[in-house]
Amino acid sequence: MEPMTPLVRSFVGHFGEMGSRWGINRTVGQIYALIFVSPQALNADEIAQALEFSRSNVSMGLKELQSWRLVNLHHLPGDRREYFDAPTDAWEIFRTLAEERRRREIEPTLSMLRNALIEPVTTPEDRVAQDRMRGMHDLIELMSTWFDDVERLDSRTLQQLMKMGSKVQRLLEFGGKLKKPAAPR
Repeated sequence: MEPMTPLVRSFVGHFGEMGSRWGINRTVGQIYALIFVSPQALNADEIAQALEFSRSNVSMGLKELQSWRLVNLHHLPGDRREYFDAPTDAWEIFRTLAEERRRREIEPTLSMLRNALIEPVTTPEDRVAQDRMRGMHDLIELMSTWFDDVERLDSRTLQQLMKMGSKVQRLLEFGGKLKKPAAPR
């Protein structure tokens, strides 16, 4: 593999720094960034050489990226090594990350809240706690339903929706005015 250009080195370095803020370690962030911008699939030895990481660190990082479904594994004819590439469509990556975060973080929280809401309440403190948990449950459930709806949209429609921004609020306000019954005279 050719040495990284300054542009690629900057991108890879930034992703490494941002990784810890996104809940992944620096190494995994850099591995992902290198694979993402690479014009061809890379094997673990090429990644280790380019990033100056140990082969074992690269292997562990690749396993984590595979568990997040952020890299694809390929085999080349006549070559026993595994090659990795990443989806290049930003919307596909966003959807994958959102789905994985939902599976890993949101669904277990909803499950815990559902169980807490069916527990019998025996004290005033538990009643307050359960009421607050119900509010959290309802919000997360509503967001999950919204996410399901958004997830079914094609990338073009989703992009148009996001570009609308605050115009959606004005549209909803306008729609609300249309539905209000006329005041009695």
